[in-house]
Amino acid sequence: MPALLAKMSSRSASWFYAFSVIVLSICGSTHAAKSCNGPLLSVLPESSFKSSSTSSNSQLPHSAKLNRREGEGGWAPERSDRQPWLQLDLREKMEITAIATQGRSGSSDWVSSFMLLFSDSGLAWKQYGQSEDTETYRGNTNSEGVVQHKLVHSITARFLRFIPVDWSSTGWIGLRVEVYGCVYKSDVADFNGRSALLYRFNQKSQRTVKDVISLRFKSYGADGVLVHGEGHRGDYLTLELHHGTLALHLNLDDAKLYPSSGNVSVGLGSLLDDQLWHYVLVKRSNKQVNLTVDGHTRHLSTTGVEDSLEVDYELSFGGIPIPGKPGSFLRKNFHGCIENLYYNGVSIINLAKRRKLQIHSVGNVTFSCSEPQPQMMSTTFLSSSSSYLSLPLEPLRVWGLDVHFHFRSWNQEGLLFSTGLAQGSQHLVLQISRGQLHLMVHGAAEQKTNISIEVSVTDGLWHSVSLSYRDLIVSLVLDNEPTSTMDVQSHADSGNSVFFGGCPQYSGDCKNPTVAFQGCMRQIFLNNQLMDLPRVQQGLLGNYSKLQFDICGIRNRCLPNFCEHDGRCTQSWDTFYCDCSGTGYTGETCHNSIYEASCEAHRQMGSASGYFYIDPDGTGPLKAALVYCNMTEKKVWTVVGHNNSGSVNVTGATTKKPYVMRFNYTVSLEQLRTLIGRSEHCQQEVVYSCRKSRLFNTWDGRPLSWWLDRSGEKQTYWGGSVPGVQQCSCSLEENCIDMNYFCNCDADTHLWVNDTGLLSYKDHLPLTEIVIGDTNRTGSAAVYRVGSLQCNGDRFLWNAASFYPGSSSLHFPKFQAELSADISLYFKTTASSGVLLENLGTTDFITLKLTTPSAVTFIFDVGNGPVDLTVTSPVPLNDKQWHYVRAERNLKEASLQVDQLPLHTLEAPSEGHYRLQLKSLLFIGGSTFKESSFLGCIRALTLNGVTLDLEEQAKLTPGVTPGCPGHCNGSASVCHNRGRCMEKNSGYVCDCTHSAYNGPQCKKEVSMSFESGSSVTLTFQMPFPVMHNRDRGSQSSSSQPIHSQSSAIYAHNGESRENIAFSYLTTHTPAMLLCVSTYHQQYLAIILANNGSLQIWYRLNREKRAEIFTPKVSSLADGQLHRVQVHREGNDLYVQIDKDFDQKYNLSSDMKMNTLRSLTLGKVTGTSAGHAGLDEEVLRAGSKGFIGCLSSVQYNHLTPLKTAFLSRGSSSVYVLGNLVESNCGALADSTTSQSASEGVDRGVDRLKKTRSVSAVIGALITAVFLITLCAVAVTSCFLYRRCSHTHTHPQEKASISQKKDPRHSPEHSYPAGLENSYPVDLVMDLNLDLHSSVSHSRKEYYI
Repeated sequence: MPALLAKMSSRSASWFYAFSVIVLSICGSTHAAKSCNGPLLSVLPESSFKSSSTSSNSQLPHSAKLNRREGEGGWAPERSDRQPWLQLDLREKMEITAIATQGRSGSSDWVSSFMLLFSDSGLAWKQYGQSEDTETYRGNTNSEGVVQHKLVHSITARFLRFIPVDWSSTGWIGLRVEVYGCVYKSDVADFNGRSALLYRFNQKSQRTVKDVISLRFKSYGADGVLVHGEGHRGDYLTLELHHGTLALHLNLDDAKLYPSSGNVSVGLGSLLDDQLWHYVLVKRSNKQVNLTVDGHTRHLSTTGVEDSLEVDYELSFGGIPIPGKPGSFLRKNFHGCIENLYYNGVSIINLAKRRKLQIHSVGNVTFSCSEPQPQMMSTTFLSSSSSYLSLPLEPLRVWGLDVHFHFRSWNQEGLLFSTGLAQGSQHLVLQISRGQLHLMVHGAAEQKTNISIEVSVTDGLWHSVSLSYRDLIVSLVLDNEPTSTMDVQSHADSGNSVFFGGCPQYSGDCKNPTVAFQGCMRQIFLNNQLMDLPRVQQGLLGNYSKLQFDICGIRNRCLPNFCEHDGRCTQSWDTFYCDCSGTGYTGETCHNSIYEASCEAHRQMGSASGYFYIDPDGTGPLKAALVYCNMTEKKVWTVVGHNNSGSVNVTGATTKKPYVMRFNYTVSLEQLRTLIGRSEHCQQEVVYSCRKSRLFNTWDGRPLSWWLDRSGEKQTYWGGSVPGVQQCSCSLEENCIDMNYFCNCDADTHLWVNDTGLLSYKDHLPLTEIVIGDTNRTGSAAVYRVGSLQCNGDRFLWNAASFYPGSSSLHFPKFQAELSADISLYFKTTASSGVLLENLGTTDFITLKLTTPSAVTFIFDVGNGPVDLTVTSPVPLNDKQWHYVRAERNLKEASLQVDQLPLHTLEAPSEGHYRLQLKSLLFIGGSTFKESSFLGCIRALTLNGVTLDLEEQAKLTPGVTPGCPGHCNGSASVCHNRGRCMEKNSGYVCDCTHSAYNGPQCKKEVSMSFESGSSVTLTFQMPFPVMHNRDRGSQSSSSQPIHSQSSAIYAHNGESRENIAFSYLTTHTPAMLLCVSTYHQQYLAIILANNGSLQIWYRLNREKRAEIFTPKVSSLADGQLHRVQVHREGNDLYVQIDKDFDQKYNLSSDMKMNTLRSLTLGKVTGTSAGHAGLDEEVLRAGSKGFIGCLSSVQYNHLTPLKTAFLSRGSSSVYVLGNLVESNCGALADSTTSQSASEGVDRGVDRLKKTRSVSAVIGALITAVFLITLCAVAVTSCFLYRRCSHTHTHPQEKASISQKKDPRHSPEHSYPAGLENSYPVDLVMDLNLDLHSSVSHSRKEYYI
């Protein structure tokens, strides 16, 4: 027994030891798995180290282990090596978490920066960047120090390659490395394009409300099904590759009950056929779905009724087999490898490897990842100017040539292949032109494209090309397209070289009619022989320039999409472009809104009441909103209507079954919240009449009726009262019919009474729902009407702070401006310099400051070194006047504008850091180091669409006070119609330079009566001095003051936008109102057709026909005054006539009106300066000219009528016929002078297309009055013109009559001495500056 016990004890001890070893092993492996940071190179054999070359036998690749001192202590390549690299074979797939580098021991050799590549096979490589916006790693600064980099995301790979980019300036490349990580384990399956795995359910069908699918895949093709499942009701889920993008298709609804109601599709990722691993995660919870590809996630919601997915029998992976047809598949199968495939926690590949019954294999599915045959090694052509690959062409026994290769690119132009022909200097050239493939014989007598394949090949996908040259016939095959052939007159030049991608400089053997190819090539075959590119790289075969071997460096620059506000992204090899058409935004990244921020801004432009788009959050995420702007004499009201503006009678409602009405506004609640927050005051009228219908229970005060605010919160106070008290306005005014109650309705009388009033607490507006609950008793009734939301004032436009000596500044949270930053503000000062804004990061920063009395500088650093833009004004900026500054930085460019000076821009680099990382507080009016503090006032400071509340912060900051002293401060603008308020010692004056109006406050119209044959033409000289500083060197030229004595008007490159506004009155047709032409045979014309309809003619491309837009078919030559406003932004055209809605049209082109040549009002002929090439109908209207009155004409910053008055005798201004000063614009003032309530009612009525009987009668009376008034005005105008004509000398060819008609009142006369008040040089230099941005200038001077 003791022996047995001893034996058992021994066995127990052994078992315990084994168990302990297993547990410790598991724990140790678990710990190792969690840490995964062990060194991996120490155990590798010498054969695992390879390099492009070796400097000597003592500097071999296997010497490159960290801290090794044997031999010469590290690896060094030959000095003649053009593309050195060090490669590691880790022997199996590893998870790599960190790397370390070191120089060559005891030397002056090290690598200061390098790139890291990884691969599974050692053939297809991918670059791993240190961060999202940089692709190189910082290396060493000496030979012994160790620099370690922990990878943000671990790499799973077998092979690593270190590529030196920069190295020691005193020595050469020297490198020792270490790699840290652990063994990577996974379940992998290989699909050959004809195979699939089926996961079969235990029951006939499976219904789920939640699904999770995760996998990693590596694809050898651009298309193929990864996952598919479907049910008999019509449910389905498909995950597939389509043209290199991962697409998810999902339907949860019964196809018979809800056909196509719940079908959704979403795509994510691109270039996923790169033979590298990609991670995919699909998570669905009911109708909410997240699709993630390589860390990028897109969210979508199904739009159908159901929220569960019902799948019959099975899920398929790798393809969709057709039942009953073995080996047949419904769609293209996946070709590649999938690993770690999980469906709702089930490891599909693990079940397949263990041959479980739930898994059925179709075709040949193996469980190791094979590489494609033939092996596809890629080469990248890096430069569009100097990349090429030259390969020798062996002498041919027969006259013939066969070329085959694959390529991929984004660029629309590029040379693919060129070879000489035996006959003279002719060359066979294959090129990409306008995104399509073209084959031509260059140098032939008739140079033309012989073969053109009209298929886009610049989509970033791989395309195959086969070119065959036999018996003087050339055939070309692109992908699976039909073969194209052409005849040639010469054989191939046997024995010469052939060229791919480009031509060497000064080469007579190669002709390139276009730029060099930028993209990737692989599988290059010459006469059925695969070219050995590693030998090319080693210099043993052919020649090359600007190539990167063993990698395809193509990038999708549109993922993620950096075009804001739904802008459409396109790209080339080097950069991306944003198409902002139809978005309501403009700029390089669609960042800037094309709309004004408020109705107040529209009024400052001189607009009358009407419907306008406003964008209260500017560059923020919210879209523009259509509102009604009611322009009254004292205030501007913004009016937003809703779906139930009429009076409603309510009976039969109880507290248990109350009457409920929901109000839906014409703009979203988010837009309303921004609008209300920006406004100084908002109100909403609630008209409530009652009879035996109480608002509150008279016994316990419990509300019987109430309303909900914009947040859905219940409110029990009524119009005219204040929040927190259950009262009505009569209680506060102490005039309730029964003072025992707080509301008239609570008196519960048999008579009709009302509790009408205005809701004005902004945080509760607008009213979103009304609930009425006491109208069920005999004789009980209630009638209510909820008015539209009305707001006035712009509390941000004049939100200001004053900074005094003492280094004080305002502090705000850091500026969130990683990808885009726009800053706009007004400042005025007497100091010569000062920091306006500053925000710092660890190394990044952004600063805006006044550097000299006449210069503003914008400086920032995103990690690539400081970038600065400076704008120098020809006049001092420290003149105690308001000056406008706008600075912007995005991924495409940086820009700076001061006042109306030309916009200065600087293009951003296509590579390098692009995220602005800020950390400290934002300083306004000073800097972190309290140097160069600002002295003066700053107002309307807006950052990325958010206006900072300077006044509130100033109340908490010593040395800074809210507001700003002066006459030109406050929301009550003293200067109108784009006039600029100028401070004086004893008051102010209005500078009307940029206004189409005149007078002390820029409110007096400038109008002219045109007779038959009369016209005003402004001509523009060419060229205009370029002030668009793409580099620092151009700043000196831009800073020169404008010559004050020159009266010439210069043309220049404009922008793809126009802003036109004018009023007119006529009864004659056809008529020419305005015509603008350019030096590039573009034109814009606004005419009245024979039937009196207004037509807008645009021809932006001289090779295309003009586009015609007719906003109103009815006659506008009716003797009444009409206001026309036209705005173009890119290819979006907005037209407003009188007070109608804006009408939007789409032009076929967004080209700029480049280098203006002339602008004409009135008579135009085909021989007129700059107007050759007009369409016949436009010429017909132009020959008739215009007979009537034109008023307040503005084209961008041009004011032609004012210029005609001010610039008599100028060689740039031509006046033909007799023009008489008029005041027809006064009619517009008489029609727009109305109260806020009248404008509100009319705006809502127009929006809802309904009018009450009284409104109709009122409109008729108004129409009769207007017609009578217009008839009197036309008669007066006619008599006046006739009288004036009678007294005009017959030999006088061109004059501007300024005689006063005794019937005209003095206030309508043109002020005497106008030329002295507004010098010609000021008008010419500033008023006719077309280069500045229109949208910016609006905000600059509307004060």
